[in-house]
Amino acid sequence: MTKETRTDIQIYSAIAMLIAGVALATAGFIVAPTGVISDSVLLFFAQCLIYAGSIFGVSIYIHTKFAELKSKFDTIEEGGNQ
Repeated sequence: MTKETRTDIQIYSAIAMLIAGVALATAGFIVAPTGVISDSVLLFFAQCLIYAGSIFGVSIYIHTKFAELKSKFDTIEEGGNQ
C-alpha cells in the first residue's frame, strides 16, 4: 500500500464517520420521541468526531513536523557546503 493510498483511505474513512455521525444525530431528532436524542446516539456522534479529529489532527501534525525537520536538514546541508 502506497503512502498516498493510505492517506486517501484515512481521509475517506474520517469523512464517512462524520457523515454517519451527523446522519445518526439527525435521525435521532426525527424518530419517536421527536426531538429527543438517545445517549447512545450522542456517544456514537462523539466517537465519530474524535475519530475524524484524530485522523486530521495527527496527519497535519506529522506533516508539519516532517517539514520542520526537512528545513533544518536543508539549512545544515547548505551551511556545510559553503
